[in-house]
Amino acid sequence: MSMDIEELVRKDKKFLAQTYGRQPIAFVKGRGALVWDSEGNEYIDCVAGLAVLNVGHSHPKVVAAIKEQAEKIMHTSNLYEIIPQVLLGELLHEVSGGYKSFFCNSGAEANEAAIKLVRKYTKKSGIIAAKDSFHGRTVATLSATGQEKYKKDFEPMCREFSHVPYGDIGALEGAITSETAAVMLEPIQGESGVVVPPVGYLKAVRKLCDEKGLLLILDEVQTGFGRTGAMFAWQKYRVEPDIFTVAKAIGGGFPMGAMLAKPEIMDAFVPGDHAATFGGNHLACAAGAAAVEVILEERLADRAGELGAYLKDKLEKLKEKHDIIKEVRGEGLMVGVELEVGCSEIVGKMREKGILINCAHDNVIRFLPPLVIKKEELDRALKALDEIIQ
Repeated sequence: MSMDIEELVRKDKKFLAQTYGRQPIAFVKGRGALVWDSEGNEYIDCVAGLAVLNVGHSHPKVVAAIKEQAEKIMHTSNLYEIIPQVLLGELLHEVSGGYKSFFCNSGAEANEAAIKLVRKYTKKSGIIAAKDSFHGRTVATLSATGQEKYKKDFEPMCREFSHVPYGDIGALEGAITSETAAVMLEPIQGESGVVVPPVGYLKAVRKLCDEKGLLLILDEVQTGFGRTGAMFAWQKYRVEPDIFTVAKAIGGGFPMGAMLAKPEIMDAFVPGDHAATFGGNHLACAAGAAAVEVILEERLADRAGELGAYLKDKLEKLKEKHDIIKEVRGEGLMVGVELEVGCSEIVGKMREKGILINCAHDNVIRFLPPLVIKKEELDRALKALDEIIQ
């Protein structure tokens, strides 16, 4: 179905909830790190659906798995055994080193499941999260989120959550009370502008949790599945969580999420404690297994580490050239470029040059390209950014 962009925008405003500040463009095709809009223009995608398309757009293996499964059976319900779900659970058990999985549909759902599991296992409800964090938009995950701008107009929040500065181990220790059950952190804060933890911070958090008898939850919704140069960021930082959550990249573009926990903790859940109608259905798990296999077979985590180092080096050179660039930071292909000014105008000008980038926390250009992106495609993006800043 074809529709000019003006008509599309008009119908969007007439028929859809206006909860997104959409850019006036519609994409109709994608391959690898490239997308094409409804008018046939080509773009290099350095957003990847917000860290969703780690394996690239329409990866042949993921497409084939979805087609094959859709022709057989798509959904039955978790009232019955689901073969693709068990197979994906086994695969995640292997790549995580022994965790059990609960499947759902999104990152917010995965974090909700983690919150419930913590309460069931510990019999306590207090959770310490970080300021400037982002964990989702449901009431509970919004309560865990440490950014007031998302909470405005939706209070009251759940009172069991408290927030301390990210990276401050002293503040974290000082916030622990007799009712504290867990600490919930992003290994790298994504929505607040790709904030990387201070050296040794996550290990110090793990040690503190062990000393105080607290569970450690790591939100890997954005960092998971090769994005930072390891399958999961906690493996890169050598900090083993009790529970961690994933979504975004797990389905290769298909909506999916999961909460993973150590077996002795996950086994606190019994039938009836938690559920998701569509969670882990045949189609989602077929897509998920294919996406994870692609990441392993094509060594995309290693690729992210190598290309990420290349990208940061080039951006550091741009920083030396342009005073407007304040800092370059990140891990793997999750890179933020903090500016002295807002970056929304730059996002628009990059799009005009055929490059899609994202602005986080108002003044941070965020690079989240597919892990299959080519070096020459990154070079084109960097050249465009250089020209625009100049």
